[in-house]
Amino acid sequence: MSENAFSGLSFNWVEIAGAALGIAYVLFSVKQNILTWATGLLTSFLYLFVFFQAKFYADMALQFYYVGISIYGWVLWIRGKQIDGQRGQLPVSKTTLRELRLLLLLSLVLWVLLFLILHYLTDSPVPLGDSFTTALSIVATWMLAKKRIEHWIIWIVVDVVSIGLYVYKELYPTVILFGVYTLAAIWGYREWKKSINRTA
Repeated sequence: MSENAFSGLSFNWVEIAGAALGIAYVLFSVKQNILTWATGLLTSFLYLFVFFQAKFYADMALQFYYVGISIYGWVLWIRGKQIDGQRGQLPVSKTTLRELRLLLLLSLVLWVLLFLILHYLTDSPVPLGDSFTTALSIVATWMLAKKRIEHWIIWIVVDVVSIGLYVYKELYPTVILFGVYTLAAIWGYREWKKSINRTA
């Protein structure tokens, strides 16, 4: 086996490991388990290498953001919320209309900025799609940390678009991962909606 072939095989195992941890991450998210953030951190570290190799630079940069937001979300979920004089689990909530407007504007601004950077400063093969999924992912992960239920809807959009991008780049373990993500996002929305109903 040539050195290049061996290198590709080793890299493939990094992608497979990242995909496996990514599936664990989203399953923990659905169940509102604190291990969401630990598995998210590990997934991000592995996908730094995967996306760099595939020239998905915005997605690669997004992994650095995921590391930071994972620590932020971890702290929020541990602290929980003061309810009736007692510290309890951070509850699932709906995004306010004001928040939705701000998040929509933020997503649009991020999309344009990321597209311009990728288009003019990198050799990214898919600057429009890469910047779109990255912008929405930034917003959705913040909403996950805050336990806003609508973040699952954003993930469905991101996951479907991402599947097309990763098929194009032949990242097949990641295609499978994002297929699972799509189904899990639908499941997660339903589970979190039940949680809101129970709280109400």
